Amino acid sequence: MSTIGDKILDTALSKIGEKSLFTKELENALERNEVDLVVHSLKDLPTTLPSGFTIGAVLKRENPHDAVVLHPKHIGKTLETLPDNSVIGTSSLRRAAQLKKRFSHLEFKDIRGNLNTRLKKLDEKADFAAIILAAAGLRRMGWDNRISQILGPEDCMYAVGQGALAVEVRARDADILEMVSVLHDPDTVLRCIAERAFLRHLEGGCSVPVAVHTEVKDSQLYLTGAVYSLDGSDSLKETMQTCIALNEGWGKKQFQRVGVTASKISGEAQDRAERLGIDLANLLLSKGAKEILTVARQLNDAR
Repeated sequence: MSTIGDKILDTALSKIGEKSLFTKELENALERNEVDLVVHSLKDLPTTLPSGFTIGAVLKRENPHDAVVLHPKHIGKTLETLPDNSVIGTSSLRRAAQLKKRFSHLEFKDIRGNLNTRLKKLDEKADFAAIILAAAGLRRMGWDNRISQILGPEDCMYAVGQGALAVEVRARDADILEMVSVLHDPDTVLRCIAERAFLRHLEGGCSVPVAVHTEVKDSQLYLTGAVYSLDGSDSLKETMQTCIALNEGWGKKQFQRVGVTASKISGEAQDRAERLGIDLANLLLSKGAKEILTVARQLNDAR
């Protein structure tokens, strides 16, 4: 199997803070046959992939929720108990919109950089009382001890695909697709197909505040989705569900759903998950979601 050469890796890692550039660099290597597969955070991948690529595996999801990392002087506190006007760092419109509404006594400011950079800014300066990061990223780096608080869905719902790793491959490489398909986690695949279908039908993305929460329970897939204005003052949130207890066999070979190829998972269950996402998006759109997102996008572009 191919591996990423030093030159490719060095170039890509130098842009790790620039999500889209990092993803594009790896996809270029995949297209040039310099690598046979690329591992991404699923939330970094668009819901429509470039032609010729597919997600051949979605691994079992790590905790998808967001985490609070406190400045050392505030250890023992929570967002609720931090002093008034404490500054919280986050680069996510989704997080800021939800948390501004939930914790109105706090201020939220932008913070950029990879995990190391953000933690350094938190620890070495007095600019931030806390920062908000994905729990999955902290855990994968072995930094569980920095997590002061996990934010549940009542405080902050997560991003589409957050906490899941995706293996991207060339769609034409049947052998590679077959090899990586054993890594698929069925529940994670169905949850993420629903989430990605919801986001794609809303025509959302990282430039607008869209959040989700999914759960599989008693053969039912539950999807909660929400859209927010930038300051969180205007929002829409709804929940829908569908049955995924289907055992009629594998999915259609080489058939993609929102970029995911999972031929060994029930095709009907995948169809129902995708339809769930579309139906929930349509429900929110019927209640005014497009207007909320259009204004949010315009305000964000003007900043």
